[in-house]
Formats: sequence, structure tokens, C-alpha cells
Amino acid sequence: MADMRLIVAGAGGRMGRALVRVISETPGAVVVGALEAPGSALLGKDAGVLAGLPANGVELSADLWKLSANADAIMDFTVPAATIANVAIAAERGLVHIIGTTGLSASDMAVIKSVTSRAVVVQSGNMSLGVNLLAALVKRVAASLDESFDIEIVEMHHKAKIDAPSGTAFLLGEAAAAGRGVDLHTHSARGRDGQTGARRSGDIGFASLRGGTVTGDHSVIFAGPMERIELTHRAEDRTMFAQGAVKAALWAHGKKPGFYTMTDVLGLTDF
Repeated sequence: MADMRLIVAGAGGRMGRALVRVISETPGAVVVGALEAPGSALLGKDAGVLAGLPANGVELSADLWKLSANADAIMDFTVPAATIANVAIAAERGLVHIIGTTGLSASDMAVIKSVTSRAVVVQSGNMSLGVNLLAALVKRVAASLDESFDIEIVEMHHKAKIDAPSGTAFLLGEAAAAGRGVDLHTHSARGRDGQTGARRSGDIGFASLRGGTVTGDHSVIFAGPMERIELTHRAEDRTMFAQGAVKAALWAHGKKPGFYTMTDVLGLTDF
């Protein structure tokens, strides 16, 4: 079978460079396009060289329509505005769209899901095996414990991260809400400050820490009467996110149009 031809969006960024490296090491996948924002100083640079590899002859471009003429998928870890701009082109070209962008709003997600009747989209706030297994465990524990156990999600990332709470924190919050059978939007507490009053029973709390070069730490705390259960995942290198994303792309190749998550990719739907 021919290699799956992948475009890396945000190819000049940290995740983009990690994706280029991982794809170069993955049998059955090849980089055929590298997308960057219009006006970027990196346009025209070789994607392989930027990723610390030998030149691969793939120059960074701002023209997704042109890049997508001979591609099978786009790997998209950018920013919400860029991802939404990519959605229509990816769907029109019939590309598998792997979306790891965080900070997506409800309206952004509505746009993404609007194309899934004719396109394959795999979207997740985190592409790692460990985090998605953690989410499955969180859902199971939340379903097993009643509201006498308060749920708090604590995350920490590097000081340059621009959105909070993280996409992974929301993924874990959604898992906890699903386990409890509630809507996260109406049962969450974020950004506590000042005289907040007592904790509302049933809320899922979020706390975001930023500093240093932390790749990503997440803990889900179930705090009950006289005992606590803590489930934690610590990311040591963003390469694992890239590996998960490439796995998702290869899994999605040839799938029927639809909206998928890493739960589908990893076979955790019945966990």
C-alpha cells in the first residue's frame, strides 16, 4: 500500500516540527506538505531542516489549497482561527483532518462537526495513549462515586501556553461529566477568586498553573469524606502527542466520513 501523504499545519512550531520528525520515522507515512501562516518568516524554509533532520524538499507554504492537491490528510495543531480556516479546504479536498488544536469554542466545534457528513475528522484535546486511558478511568471512577466526592482537575503547562484551562483538562472534565451523567457547561467551576462562597455540590472544578517549560501535567482529584483518590498523568515530551496524531491519521485512512476521537482510535469506546 502506498504511503499516506500528510500535510503538517504549523510546521514551523514546536508541535509541527515534532510531527515532521515522527512522520519521518513512521512506516507508511510521508510528509508532502508543510503549512505556515501568511507572512511567517519561515515560509520557503525546508520542513526537514527546521525539524532537525536532513532536508526533505518540502518547503513551508501558506497555500493549503495548493498543498492539498496531492495529499491524504492534514495534521492540525495550530490555533482555533487557523484550524477553522483549514476545515472547509480539508473537507473540499477530501482530506482526513486530524485536529489537536486546543482552545476551540463551542461555535468552532460546530463548524468542525458540520463537515463530518462528508469528511473524516479525528479531534481530541490530547492525542496521547496515556491521557486517553486516564480519561476512560476518570469516567469509570466518576460513575462509581456519588456527589459526596468532589471532582477537581488541576493542570500545569509551560509559561508560553495561551489558553486555559488546557484542552486536556476539558477532555478530562467531559469524561468526569459523562460518568456523572451531567452537562459539563452547567456543572463546572473555573477561575475561583475572592469571596466565592462554599463549593457548589456537583461542580467539576478546574485550576490552571503556568510556568517554566512544563510539557503538561494533569491530575483529577476525587475528594470525599476523609479520603481522596488522585489520578495523574505527566507528559515528558510532546513527541508522544505527535506519535498519537500520526497513529490517528493512519487509523482514519479509508474510514467512512464522520467525527471521531482518540477513544475510537484506541478502541476505548466500551471501557
